[in-house]
Amino acid sequence: MNSAIRLSEKWFNRALWLIALVFAFFLIGLGNAVVGDLPQVEADLTTEQFLAPEAKALQARRDDAGAALRQAQDALDQAELKRQGAAREYEAARTTFDNWVATRQATGRPEQDAELKARTAQLDELKSAESALARAAEAQRQAVLDAQQADASANAALEPYRTAAQEQLYAAEQAAELRVFLYRLAVTLPLLVVAGFLFAKQRKSRWWPFVWGFIFFALFAFFVELVPYLPSYGGYVRYSVGIIVTLLVGRWAIIELNKYLERQKAIEAQPDTVRRQDLAYDQALARLSKGVCAGCERPVDLKNPEIDFCPHCGIGLFEACHNCSARKGSFSPFCHRCGARAQPHGVEAQRKPA
Repeated sequence: MNSAIRLSEKWFNRALWLIALVFAFFLIGLGNAVVGDLPQVEADLTTEQFLAPEAKALQARRDDAGAALRQAQDALDQAELKRQGAAREYEAARTTFDNWVATRQATGRPEQDAELKARTAQLDELKSAESALARAAEAQRQAVLDAQQADASANAALEPYRTAAQEQLYAAEQAAELRVFLYRLAVTLPLLVVAGFLFAKQRKSRWWPFVWGFIFFALFAFFVELVPYLPSYGGYVRYSVGIIVTLLVGRWAIIELNKYLERQKAIEAQPDTVRRQDLAYDQALARLSKGVCAGCERPVDLKNPEIDFCPHCGIGLFEACHNCSARKGSFSPFCHRCGARAQPHGVEAQRKPA
């Protein structure tokens, strides 16, 4: 048997499924943007927001100590540079003086005694300047040490308050994370409920591409897009909802299966002509193309030319054309050999003699 769906209808169905996927794609993009931006409803939290009022004074004292430490360190760096410059200048002058003294001893000229005194006095002045700068640098080191101790003392006094503030900040962040998770859950969970309703009521309607696109979007939003934002306990929610959805879908499938079996039993108990009237042409051909009976959907060897009726439910599968007597399908509206229109079932039987 050929497929029950026309070629153009096949392509239309494929195009509609493509529309459903494209619709789901854009819905998923929109949902991803909304779910990702939901944390912006919560204000940013910092440790300073949770510091006790008395910690503000300690924090100001620590800031002042830090500023004083930086200033003292800068001043120490400058003093060290000056001291090192003076030391190099003194060493250079000392070397020059030693060379000059060695030359004077070699010549032994007494008229150079005055110059010796002048050079010695100049060298003493350089040494005195170096010593003064060394004392200034030492004093600056003391100032840096005092500033470091003051900064350490301020930090030690502030540490208990900062620890308490960190604990409060962690609790506030946990609460904010829970609220954001509930926001996301409030957005995605109703989508899942609506998708379940559409699946149960509208999946076979004329607007089915949009229905299935929304169903794909809702499933993706809840079970995929929500995953990166789940807190440590969020997995319980996702898996719990998944179990509930599975139970509901499973219950629906079991109930529908039992209803289907009951309908099939009732249909198989009806006369052949009544069953044919209730069976759509496309539906019958679709079943026959799969090698099953058009009425009860049980396997039948349709290639066997001796089988004209279903051995399971008795419905007619093949018949003779009233015009050319060729063997044709009972559900075919025209004969494949002569093209004659098939007569309504029951008319030929009424015309034949008993």
